[in-house]
Amino acid sequence: MKMKTKISLLSSFLFVGISLGQMSTYDQKIELQEITEDWHSIEIPSIVFEKVNQNLSDIRIYGITREHDTIEAPYLLQRSNEKTNIEDVDFVLQNTTRKENYYYFTFAVPTPKPINRIKLNFGNSNFDWHVVLQGSQNQKDWYTILEDYRILAIKNGQTAYTFSRLDFPKTQYPYYRLGLKSDKKPSLESAKISLTHSESADYTNVEVVKMKVKPLTSTKQTQTEITLAHKAPLSYLKIDVADKIDYYRPISIQYLIDSVETEKGWKYQYNQLTSGTLTSIAPNEFKFKSTITQKLRLVIDNHDNQPLHLSKIETKGYKHQLLARFSQPAVYYLTYGKPLAQPPRYDVSEVNFKKPENLTTLRLGQPENISKKDSKKINPIFEDTLWLWMTMGVIIIVLGWFTLKMMLKK
Repeated sequence: MKMKTKISLLSSFLFVGISLGQMSTYDQKIELQEITEDWHSIEIPSIVFEKVNQNLSDIRIYGITREHDTIEAPYLLQRSNEKTNIEDVDFVLQNTTRKENYYYFTFAVPTPKPINRIKLNFGNSNFDWHVVLQGSQNQKDWYTILEDYRILAIKNGQTAYTFSRLDFPKTQYPYYRLGLKSDKKPSLESAKISLTHSESADYTNVEVVKMKVKPLTSTKQTQTEITLAHKAPLSYLKIDVADKIDYYRPISIQYLIDSVETEKGWKYQYNQLTSGTLTSIAPNEFKFKSTITQKLRLVIDNHDNQPLHLSKIETKGYKHQLLARFSQPAVYYLTYGKPLAQPPRYDVSEVNFKKPENLTTLRLGQPENISKKDSKKINPIFEDTLWLWMTMGVIIIVLGWFTLKMMLKK
């Protein structure tokens, strides 16, 4: 009975040592202040993204109790993002007419619903048209909704680009008329009329501190390296072009994933974030999967054209927050910085788990490095020489006692 008690005591000390050692395997911590409820929200500060893994798998919330035990608080990671609701509206293409070089398409909307978007699909492979959109209650009096609105399509060996969507303020008419001027007959294959409602995401702007432009004459490209003020999760990039000409250039947006110093200098490895077309007829806005980085690279295909001059680059990313549950009193820390950490699995992340609303956001302390020296105080007991000798002594005594008992029986 006494031996079982000793073994139980040793096991308890071993468990506490391992638990206390959890935090020491991470690089940094930030104290969470003013915890007053079971649930709170935590805005992840920008400094955290300097250390975390790309998939944020190494974020933990650890608490130290009065008994010096380490406990873990579960959390739910939330990213702000856009919400778009598209409600298709039934319509009938009532008639198609022509007057000289002007072609008109009249749409009848049988139900009294507002709309703010018309998406057109033409069979023509190359066109550049300016259109007028009008609305009417009786097909006699027409009121202008859009005027001199440009749509186009370019398809050749170098470019494949189409822009044929009409966006306008919400309006409600039973009849709409689309007019365009063309030397060739437009082949309208299909159209989609809808009411689109979008809620913008909460973004955090990230400052661009450096832009380095490098012409690639051999490939007829322009490469622009972009350095941000700090590492951050990016999901949006906007490019302003200074040139006042028409342009349609394929573009690749890449992010730095690794760098190696060689005898010939630094070598950089990039992965692609997204690709698209840099164009003069629409805002050059690009959205992509949230990715943590500090360096971007834009590669623009100029073909046989003169390079474009980029006047401004705007970058920003979704705001990230944690919804955390605190089950018992302790001093809690947001802990991060462990390259091989696996994502945690908590009950609160399940789809059917009821999540609270209107949570109070916690105040954060200053980032602190987690000293690896601290781990000596909380290492598992068998790394301590005294405990090791004591354990070995107990084992020797037990084995000796059993051996002596067996010898006496013989």
